[in-house]
Amino acid sequence: MTSDPMERIAAALERMSPPPLEAPDFDAAGAFVWHTAPDRLVPVKNVSKVDLSLLIGVDRARDTLLANTMQFAAGLPANNALLWGARGMGKSSLVKAVHSHVHASLDALRIVELQREDLPSVGRLLALLRGARQRFILFCDDLSFGHDDAHYKSLKAVLDGGIEGRPDNVVLYATSNRRHLMPRDMIENERGSAINPAEAVEEKVSLSDRFGLWLGFHPCDQDQYLSMIRGYCDAYGVKVEPDTLRAEAIEWQATRGARSGRVAWQYFVDLAGRHGVTL
Repeated sequence: MTSDPMERIAAALERMSPPPLEAPDFDAAGAFVWHTAPDRLVPVKNVSKVDLSLLIGVDRARDTLLANTMQFAAGLPANNALLWGARGMGKSSLVKAVHSHVHASLDALRIVELQREDLPSVGRLLALLRGARQRFILFCDDLSFGHDDAHYKSLKAVLDGGIEGRPDNVVLYATSNRRHLMPRDMIENERGSAINPAEAVEEKVSLSDRFGLWLGFHPCDQDQYLSMIRGYCDAYGVKVEPDTLRAEAIEWQATRGARSGRVAWQYFVDLAGRHGVTL
């Protein structure tokens, strides 16, 4: 055992430092989830998703995101994408459905889910993905920032890439209920109380401007809501009289106080269960 204090300190620091993270087998799955403490990428064999054809009422967003993803998977230039808007209208479902659809024909495409609270670790994740032969959609669901939340600075490592630049094989898809990723009242409050109102929120608000694609999702009307349910019935072979289906579906959304793709799916799950149809 050494008696040199500096050597003992160096040995202790070496024991405390985690070993360099080895890249996982990216051929093990088409999807991964990023975890920290310790850092690791966990493969996901069965992704919770719906078929792209079942996403009704979001045609423009679907076509735009699909084209962007096809370009990216083929090694061509592609934009980071922010999917924003109404709750329950299929933002995260669209990201997973597009990945699954493209992955079926371009096998090198992977999706990696990153939780908002793990954004400070994104630099370590990018270092792991950089240089791999596969191409990665970095997916951050339900992204938003509150008062004094500095996590948005970590997101710039993906959007701007710092001195190294964003890896060519990584693109970011994020979903949010907020177009500017922070509440409107917070924007106004900070503008009103700041010495320089324009600079006070510019950094946070301009974060959304760094996404090349903005895809808006808006509340559906009753016809779209019913079309979603009929689409599910056709896809899964559930036979219901049109008048009965309409009456039940409208009553269901009335009890929920909202119409959305999520509410349509929840009604259909109940309907399929009552008809003995497995999903």
